[in-house]
Amino acid sequence: MSAKSVIDLLIEARTRDLGKFSVRRSLPDRRRQRVGPFIFFDHMGAAEFQPGTGVDVRAHPHIGLATITYLFEGEILHRDSLGYVQTIHPGAVNWMMAGRGIVHSEKVTEAVLASGQRLHGLQTWVALPIEAEEDEPTFQHYPADDIPVVAVEGVEIRVVLGSAFGVSSPVATRSETLYVEVNLDPGQSVAIPAAEELAVYVVEGSVAINEEFVHAGMLAVLESGASGTVTAGTPARIMFAGGDALQGERVIWWNFVSSSRERLEQAKEDWREQRFDAVPGETDFMPLPERRRE
Repeated sequence: MSAKSVIDLLIEARTRDLGKFSVRRSLPDRRRQRVGPFIFFDHMGAAEFQPGTGVDVRAHPHIGLATITYLFEGEILHRDSLGYVQTIHPGAVNWMMAGRGIVHSEKVTEAVLASGQRLHGLQTWVALPIEAEEDEPTFQHYPADDIPVVAVEGVEIRVVLGSAFGVSSPVATRSETLYVEVNLDPGQSVAIPAAEELAVYVVEGSVAINEEFVHAGMLAVLESGASGTVTAGTPARIMFAGGDALQGERVIWWNFVSSSRERLEQAKEDWREQRFDAVPGETDFMPLPERRRE
């Protein structure tokens, strides 16, 4: 007897050209805005930057969300309007909570610009609970050594956010959130962890979720209460992403997330009039777009 399907929706990531490199975007999708608090899910690269080129994301604002930058290869230099300057490396976590508003840029160091690099990672946003949307912005960096790693039957698991497989991440989230990296050799399996809402993103390789095939670049949104296993057909890297469902609707416009359309209009006007705090030492910034983010 074949295992019961637990996949509610399969989302094929859409490619978005960001100029110097492209990303594959799974969320938001027209059929599903979010999974748990995850409302934006971008897969960066892998991209090869030649010497003299690199990531150059100019200063831009956020409200109502927290960003998680998580790399597998390469590095990115973060600067923000709170004054933090932090290079992120593979396995580490940059957790930036925008709250009522923050501005940041994502670039590279002079050394990386000179040498070039291979960049591969994930950029995700989680929507904040309504009661935290207007909190003061914060930034926290967690080195890779602080993120717990556990081996379960020979499978390497990193619990980036939340609690699973007997360990807990030190990252302090505002709602129940689960974000877990799993590396699998062919034939290895990992149990699906418990979460109110959960998805499996296949970063590399191919896997079977209860015998249902899913390949790289797909986000498999699971049924509520799903159980079973994820088994690798090839060497594979996957991310479990989800958590408790957030109450209320959310609206996304460009880099803003809010439960209130009026609040989004205020954020647009504030950025247009440059009322947000600036990133110290930087004068270049992204102008307000004419059209909203898809």
